Amino acid sequence: MLPGRGPNGRAAATRLSRLLGTRTVWTAVGDGEFFCPGCGGDRNYQRLTGHRRFALLGVPVLPRGGTGPVVECAACRRHFGTDVLDHPTTTRFSAMLRDAVHTVALAVLAAGGTCSRASLETAATGVRAAGFDDCTEEQLAALVEALEADTGRFTGEPCTAGLAIELHEALDPLAPHLAAPGRESILLQGARIALADGPYIPAERDALATVGAALTICSDDVTRLLAAARTPS
Repeated sequence: MLPGRGPNGRAAATRLSRLLGTRTVWTAVGDGEFFCPGCGGDRNYQRLTGHRRFALLGVPVLPRGGTGPVVECAACRRHFGTDVLDHPTTTRFSAMLRDAVHTVALAVLAAGGTCSRASLETAATGVRAAGFDDCTEEQLAALVEALEADTGRFTGEPCTAGLAIELHEALDPLAPHLAAPGRESILLQGARIALADGPYIPAERDALATVGAALTICSDDVTRLLAAARTPS
């Protein structure tokens, strides 16, 4: 029998591992809140860096180099790579989604040119559903007027560089965390606002194309979705 095989060999290996081994000593270098993939919810975390040490009788004695950093969940104690912090918390994600829907609504209303009551009602309903519970048609109309005054832009004009930047700032960070149906839902909400007072006008199509690009929806799919929104269900 080869050395180390069989019951006697395994017992010897077990005794040796108790005498000699490698231990990692962790040091906390930061903390915060994150979405724990192990728990499936928002949890507190510690960011840890580690140093491996050769251990004798379980006592670390000689350095063996560094390891980490890792993120340790305060609830389940599991360790994750630091890229887990790129995922927004549930609270942060809800705020990002709310702001995205609000920005898209303003962009489409500004592009529409008339801010009709039907468009305002559709926009306010969508914004309230996204989390702005007290949003009203009057508030949205006032924001569109303020946007025009601030940019010198008239409603009904193509999506300006400034408005396109605002759309990308609101949508770019959100898009990687949304599945395709979620990204399409935001675009379709904008389409419903545009269609509330009649067919799309060129400025509305331009604004919605910018929304689609910021949500990483390809142009063919944007065209398909805008056509589907126009077709009565």
